[in-house]
Amino acid sequence: MQTITKQAYWNELCIKLRKKYPQLTDKDLKYREGKEESMMRMIEYKLQKTKEEMQEIIDSMKFFLYER
Repeated sequence: MQTITKQAYWNELCIKLRKKYPQLTDKDLKYREGKEESMMRMIEYKLQKTKEEMQEIIDSMKFFLYER
């Protein structure tokens, strides 16, 4: 059940990331269990953001996901 919840959350977050950063592709954002760190490093590189900057972006988007 937790994996399904994680996947649903990630799908919503991806939609928001793609709207804000259209240069991200579906391949960039494809969720793979156990590969989260390498995926985030690749996204950070592509957006030219630090790990801390990406965490702030994701945290701000989480706020809007839970606000519904």
